[in-house]
Amino acid sequence: MASKAPIIAPMKPLTPHIATIPLRGPLFRGARRLRIALVGLPNSGKSTFFAAVASTSVRSGVLAGTRRAYNECAVQIGLDEARVIDLPSIHSPHHLDSEDCAALKYLLWGDERPPVSRHEPDGPPAPFAPPDVIVQVLDATSLEHHLELTLKLVKFGHPLVIALNKMDEACDRGIYVNGTVLSARLGVAVVPTTAIMGHGIAELFRAAVQAVREGACPHPQPPSGHITAALAPLASLLSVPEIQQAFRIPPQLPVTQIAEGDPYFLDEMRQHFPEYLPEVRRLLAKAAQGMPRPLPDELHADRHHRAATLFEAATRLGGPHEGRGWRYWLDEMFLSPHWGFIGSVVVFAAVLFVVFYVSGWIDTETSARLVTWTAGWQPESTIGVVGRAVADGLIGLIGIVVPYMIPLVLLLVALEEVGVMARIAFAVDRTFHRVGLHGGVAVPLLLGLGCNVPAISAIGNTTVGRERVVASLLVTFVPCSARSAIILALAGKYLGGLGVFVIFVLTMVVIAVLGQVLRRRYPRGGPGQVQEIPPYSLPRWLPMLREAWERTRDILTIVTPLLVGGSVVLALLTHIGADRYINTLFAPITQWWLGLPVVLGVPILFGVLRKELSLLMVYQALGSFDVGRYLDPVQIMTFLLFLTFYVPCISTFAVMLKTMGRREALFSVSLSVAVALLVSGLVRFGLEGARLLMS
Repeated sequence: MASKAPIIAPMKPLTPHIATIPLRGPLFRGARRLRIALVGLPNSGKSTFFAAVASTSVRSGVLAGTRRAYNECAVQIGLDEARVIDLPSIHSPHHLDSEDCAALKYLLWGDERPPVSRHEPDGPPAPFAPPDVIVQVLDATSLEHHLELTLKLVKFGHPLVIALNKMDEACDRGIYVNGTVLSARLGVAVVPTTAIMGHGIAELFRAAVQAVREGACPHPQPPSGHITAALAPLASLLSVPEIQQAFRIPPQLPVTQIAEGDPYFLDEMRQHFPEYLPEVRRLLAKAAQGMPRPLPDELHADRHHRAATLFEAATRLGGPHEGRGWRYWLDEMFLSPHWGFIGSVVVFAAVLFVVFYVSGWIDTETSARLVTWTAGWQPESTIGVVGRAVADGLIGLIGIVVPYMIPLVLLLVALEEVGVMARIAFAVDRTFHRVGLHGGVAVPLLLGLGCNVPAISAIGNTTVGRERVVASLLVTFVPCSARSAIILALAGKYLGGLGVFVIFVLTMVVIAVLGQVLRRRYPRGGPGQVQEIPPYSLPRWLPMLREAWERTRDILTIVTPLLVGGSVVLALLTHIGADRYINTLFAPITQWWLGLPVVLGVPILFGVLRKELSLLMVYQALGSFDVGRYLDPVQIMTFLLFLTFYVPCISTFAVMLKTMGRREALFSVSLSVAVALLVSGLVRFGLEGARLLMS
């Protein structure tokens, strides 16, 4: 009997494991974007929330029939989009004046006017639809008073999310609020926040999106039993279909407002339903008969009692918080509105230390040695010139990547892993708004102090649209380590500390002015950003190295060919004697406008390869390392300013081509040349004029 062959199951093809991230739908984007209304009593911190997430283009207006302004802007919340409306503060949860009533009417109807309000001459209170979700900002140090407004808002029929703000101040006063208990009682998400320091803001807006996605509405919070029973006949009368259709609001809200004597609702009843008004007044008088105080006062007292009950259930009073951990003091240094600049200054100093000391030392041990090693190689043949140019290009690449890019990128990635850079981005966000940017570009701008190439790559990875273009254009004016080295080398020696200071101050002024100019050229701002404030954590080496590689790998694929190719082209031009023609061609710029020796045309042109190369070629063109013998202080200042604002280098241009496209990259070159000519020329004529006046 023949043996049976073993049955072998066919092998399944091996597929790589792909991580998936669950996507919660539906996404709120485009026409489906959310509307989030920020509501609160005065001094709750409501506007601080808006400022923390606002876009660079905020639309402001006045609620119809009032003098109170609102602000509105687009905000990106993860993959979702929203329009956030910062409404004027509601001054009292009880007696709504006409201006408070305008905010209430927006929450109820937006620009969709109900039949009872079509006769109003002022029109809808605001030109956009009612909110999909209300975010009420509560002051945790005065919680009981704010909860009275909460009990009114739960009747509006919208999803509601509560921001329990100023939790740090409450803790300082010995007030400890249990948000979980408050959330369970009200049926809404309660998020502890400290808006002024950015804590809880991201969680709050995620909770608002989730509340809409789940269709979550607050638990009913009816008045006490004796009031409910007394108002039952009035509720029955107002529940007739014609009244419900005319007001288009949840049925319990007009009952409460009319019982409180709200003049707006009573006036609408008088105008639209005069036949019901006598019966309404009779039922109100009957409901008031069994009350220990007038009916409006009884409703207010009842709301105050229920708010106090919620406060007692969710709050524990104890001693003020004593002792502060290191996390608190770090947040004070980075996020506090009073001391936050200290953290930014410390990080800025760390970046400067890395650029000018650590990177400088690495440069002397790497690319500087290579430059010295190849200095004696002066080929005469065309092939030799090409070989030397290739070597110069590769040495230039090493001089960018090894000493300046890698240490600075690793430092900033480590600061991101620790959680420091997110805090700096939050702290500088409002300042950056003045030039149409968000605080998130603070990291690329710091990278630009080392090298503009990884800075623009980082901008391309973290921004989109208008912000990407504006940030990329501005970062090219940040003095990279190469330009800073030339400034320190020449200005430090011949102009002194004051000269160095003036050049760097002018750089900051030019960046600020250009920010305003570019803001007008690209007027359409991007959406606001809800910035995360992550917990502090120790950096992990593998993720750090992986992220550093992601930010620097464009050098190998994009910059290297252009850097080497540009070096070869310029070397061949010099080899065939074209340098004389180049100097002649640049004479209108170097000699006439900048007042420099005509032989500096070639060093200026070669500056597009690498700025240090310009300095070496200046020495060669002048035939001496003592620049002061051939250039006076005005000429040195003029040359340094031109070199500072002139096209950073061909490597930067290559990355800009990928990041922004050809049109904007060419505009960047034109802008840098124009700014360099304008600033250096004006300074030259200004200094020469001052010198003539003093002589």
